[in-house]
Amino acid sequence: MSVTVCVRHGGAENKGRSDDGDRSDRAVNRERARAWGRELQHVHHTLRQRMDLLRGKIDADAPRDEFALELGLFCIGFCVALNGHHRAEDGELFPRILAEHPDLVPVVEHLRQDHELLSMLLADLESVARTATADELTRHLDGVEAIMDSHFGYEERQLVAVLDAMTTQDVDVGRMFGVD
Repeated sequence: MSVTVCVRHGGAENKGRSDDGDRSDRAVNRERARAWGRELQHVHHTLRQRMDLLRGKIDADAPRDEFALELGLFCIGFCVALNGHHRAEDGELFPRILAEHPDLVPVVEHLRQDHELLSMLLADLESVARTATADELTRHLDGVEAIMDSHFGYEERQLVAVLDAMTTQDVDVGRMFGVD
């Protein structure tokens, strides 16, 4: 499963102008940077939707064999998408942020710790996805979702404004956010 996204680069809709009509490289880069903040929020929104879909696959009244394989495959896909997003942040996004904002080391360290915790929770979820009861799966999802929502909220509060202010030109947004 991949999280597919669309990002408006350099103000394509307004033919290379910023919102105030400025055609300079700085204005176009500022628009691109604002897209990065929106991109982070969009990826988080998409992953939350995937969690909702995953929860919808769990039917406590259905016989286990009716949804076990589909749920297992969907769960593995969700785990791959979320872990891929976090690996991209750790390897691409965070180093760029820290290069411009070394004062954010404590924020990035907190986010990396969340990534490790979520990775462990996802591994647990993946290991039981095909065999657990609906109640057991729901408990696992509750744990993942609680940490995921807290993490996404903190990350957005701490980094969207930073991303909005970045003007780096040589960025592959897909690599930076772990999407294709």
